[in-house]
Amino acid sequence: MSDPKASSGQEPPKIEFPCADYPVKVMGDSGPEYHAYAVEVMERHAPGLDRTRITVRESGKGTFQSITFFITATGVDQLQALHEELKSHPKTKMVL
Repeated sequence: MSDPKASSGQEPPKIEFPCADYPVKVMGDSGPEYHAYAVEVMERHAPGLDRTRITVRESGKGTFQSITFFITATGVDQLQALHEELKSHPKTKMVL
């Protein structure tokens, strides 16, 4: 059976690198320790991170936080390493 996407000519969008303003959202347990960890990882993998563009949203009960970063993505290897390191932390719930 053929792939329906192939027959319709649709392909997943390709990212051209470097890609400025690439959003990375991290969801984890609320607290300053986790926030500091996430910023440290982002700065290690995306030098030049603009801290003024980081946004944080707390969950309704304050148990979790969502942190959004905007980085300059330089390639697939960078993004994979970044996601793997963030996901390896026990307080990380999701990386998008």
